[in-house]
Amino acid sequence: MSDTKTHYRTCNICEAMCGLEIRHQGGEILSIKGDQDDPFSRGHICPKAVALQDFYSDPDRLKTPLRRTANGWQEMSWRQAFEEIASRFRGIQQEHGQNAVGVYLGNPNAHNFGNAIMLPRFFKALGTNNRYSSASADQLPHHVASNYMLGAGMLIPIPDIDHTDFMLIIGANPIVSNGSLMTAPGVGKRLKAIQQRGGKVVVVDPRRTETAKKADQHLFIRPETDALFMLALVHALFDEQLVTLGHLESRIDGLDLLADAVKPYAPETVAEACGMSATAIRKLAREMAAAKSAVCYSRMGASTQSFGGLCQWLNNVLNILTGNFDRRGGAMFPQPAFDLVRDKKGKPSSYGRYESRVRKLPYFNNEFPVAALADEILTPGEGQIRAMITIAGNPALSAPGGVRLEEAFDSLEFMVAVDIYLNETTRHADIILPATTGLEVSHFDVFFNSFAVRNTAKFSEPMFEKTPDQKHDWEILRDLALHLTGLEDDGVTPEAMLDLGLRHGAYGKHGMSLEKLKATPHGVDLGPLQPCLEQRIQTEDGMIRIAPQLYLDDLKRLDDSGLLQLNQNTDYPFSMISRRLPRSHNTWTQNSHRLVKGKNPCTMQMHSADAEKLGLEDGQTAVVASPTGQIQLPVEINDDMFEGVISIPQGWGHNRADTAMSVAEGQPGVSMNDVTDSQRIDALTGNAAFNGTRVAVQAA
Repeated sequence: MSDTKTHYRTCNICEAMCGLEIRHQGGEILSIKGDQDDPFSRGHICPKAVALQDFYSDPDRLKTPLRRTANGWQEMSWRQAFEEIASRFRGIQQEHGQNAVGVYLGNPNAHNFGNAIMLPRFFKALGTNNRYSSASADQLPHHVASNYMLGAGMLIPIPDIDHTDFMLIIGANPIVSNGSLMTAPGVGKRLKAIQQRGGKVVVVDPRRTETAKKADQHLFIRPETDALFMLALVHALFDEQLVTLGHLESRIDGLDLLADAVKPYAPETVAEACGMSATAIRKLAREMAAAKSAVCYSRMGASTQSFGGLCQWLNNVLNILTGNFDRRGGAMFPQPAFDLVRDKKGKPSSYGRYESRVRKLPYFNNEFPVAALADEILTPGEGQIRAMITIAGNPALSAPGGVRLEEAFDSLEFMVAVDIYLNETTRHADIILPATTGLEVSHFDVFFNSFAVRNTAKFSEPMFEKTPDQKHDWEILRDLALHLTGLEDDGVTPEAMLDLGLRHGAYGKHGMSLEKLKATPHGVDLGPLQPCLEQRIQTEDGMIRIAPQLYLDDLKRLDDSGLLQLNQNTDYPFSMISRRLPRSHNTWTQNSHRLVKGKNPCTMQMHSADAEKLGLEDGQTAVVASPTGQIQLPVEINDDMFEGVISIPQGWGHNRADTAMSVAEGQPGVSMNDVTDSQRIDALTGNAAFNGTRVAVQAA
């Protein structure tokens, strides 16, 4: 097998940035393994990586532009596609204004360095403010907290998991996610290392997750009471004089305001609402304060709910008050080779610069919340969205109120999708533009090095060359921009812009460049996280705003929510939460036969006491209904659930007509977003509130 080749690259399916060693011969992949010499992932690999070969060779994958006709989908040339799209978009904008065209970006854009770098050019050419993305169905509360506390939305504190002695995990399941907004391949080993060095891991979650089962302690919590729980922890720190600010003491602004604001939230006041004891809350506060180093980490369960903004603010507050902010073993700040935070000190935030037309939701990071999208399309009047382009996204399944969003897409005058599949969203398009994917593209993690638990840098060359008829995503965006503006191509490429950013970054003076990365296929180790906030903070005066007024104001909404009073909803008595699965990622990986083989994972998990009351048995089909819709799926009786709570995985629902994902259609599952509501959001940030959706359950 002398012609067998070995290719090293970073997996770009999820956030973990796992290094891969891929052996191939004559266009056939022989094996995909973890790269033992990758300085970041150190040989770790998850089940999703082996599916890269499925996506590359998938017969359902689109490779030629398609146009919808009365007789079905027909192929068209790239030139025809670009000319028609530019003509239709320009015509609609000339008649109805620039904002009559909307853009939606799916999660894969964050894992595509060409798109990440070239999208601003496309946005400028299109000239619309109606931009949306999966960020507001995911992590917006993190960015808003960093924006108001630290002056930059991308300056997100990351747990120093490899050096901490105490880790509090709230509403996160990093053993399955590989550490979302905590890029950390092999989280299980990292958590075990905390325990082996005498530390402690505590998980707070309505479900005894895979991470909770490996932790030293798991505390159940009632959905959407996380903010009350965290306020009680902060209250206990002040009440028991446990606050220690450490080296940042002179840089904290608003401490007295914070102390006053948390006075009503004693553990004894909130414990019953949270579903735990006041003693447990106070003990946890003492343990975190007493630990040699400690860090609080909260994620999807805390973010994608009605009080996600408060949760992520309080997450930072807890780390600050225990002296664990910008400190080894606490919450620290990466220094990436390609830095998205540089040169922004004192610049005004985009938060609230505009409001969405219909519901007046806040604009942040140059986009509106995706929860507003259906209303902006369906509500007549000046500024109505009449055309859309979706780029590598499937919001019909991933956004709240998916059924209504599909109705909105059907009502558009014109729709374009950049995607590799004919899926639940792209089936509504008039033109589909397919891009290269996975092993055909070069890769550099533009975003996730900013959230990584160690500073590294790595560039991956394409493993397979694209055909002359194929286009990379960034080439599609470039050509669309050129057709929209009539300008000539200036020859700028993502690699050229990446090289410029690397040379002008923190490691440029040490010879960092694209050439250096290409010569180091396993990646370059730039060292562990170091205290650096004093240099990286972007507030004008360098102070940490620990009590921004918009968070203090939002406490009234929490007080008025009825959570403290344990208000019951007799029509919809259950709280629904989502969950991650180790063998899927959002909506698009289910067309890999390697990932979906075996038992159906799309089940409704429910505590045995709840199942007994309803007369439900394990494996029986149940109906889950909300005011917006209903779904049917198998029951999985599981005492890992908090009573009164059900759990359904997100990313499923490949049972729509007129799609072409044959593997996914064989095990379609159901979409939990058929019963979520786009009107249900975190009002502070605009983030979608999936978790805590009230539902009724009965036998089918």
